[in-house]
Amino acid sequence: MGLLIGLGAGLFGGLLGIGGGFIMIPLMVRFMRVRQHVAHGTSLAVLVFIGLSGALSYALKGSLDIAAFLLLAATSVVTAYFGARVAHALPEQLLKRFFGAFLLFVAIFMLLKPHLWSAAFAPALRYRVVVLAGAGVLTGFISGLLGVGGGAVMVPAMVLLLGMDQYTAQGTSLLTMVPMGFAGAWTHFRLGNVKARLIGQLVAGVIAGSFLGGTFAHLFPENALRSLFGIVLVWTAWRYLAPGRWVGEGGTNADK
Repeated sequence: MGLLIGLGAGLFGGLLGIGGGFIMIPLMVRFMRVRQHVAHGTSLAVLVFIGLSGALSYALKGSLDIAAFLLLAATSVVTAYFGARVAHALPEQLLKRFFGAFLLFVAIFMLLKPHLWSAAFAPALRYRVVVLAGAGVLTGFISGLLGVGGGAVMVPAMVLLLGMDQYTAQGTSLLTMVPMGFAGAWTHFRLGNVKARLIGQLVAGVIAGSFLGGTFAHLFPENALRSLFGIVLVWTAWRYLAPGRWVGEGGTNADK
């Protein structure tokens, strides 16, 4: 089951250029009866490998901004630790609501993305530092709290506020996932929120799915894919946010 979940997450990620946490976490909770806290920690551990392999492919094409990465990484690793600690302290149902709200935010962004403006100027150094530091602080906390890579925050910040091209923003975001994800995953691991035996299956599935998604992405209209994914996220968010609709409710404690 872990291999199939990773395959689905990688497929969507390859098709749309996003991280797999949005897919892995609901599927682990729903079909594997993994507790929400454990799903978040396990997702972060997998995202370290996704970020590493993805960033390598972008680096080979020269689509990395090392200065931006260093600032994002320096700020995000600190707040990822605190995000993971806060996640561990939250009741499971409240953590699910936070995750559902973030899914809804990402869905809205995906649907509105073609209509958003981007900066058309060369930002001053001080402005770049403020934007990148702020994005790193926010992304790290969200990543540690919700078990996602944070690309939904970092990429828009770099593209819309700094005028960075999409490929460089995505490559830089993927590279940042490595130290940030490790900091969050390690904290979750020490708190007992990582299911280590699932990591290998998920990583294998994600790598295969990413390759397939990237291969077939050009066969589908981008707007149609984005709309479909946005609808799926809205539906998933509703299951998390609607009273009495908790995803994975009634699961076992086998993952503890």
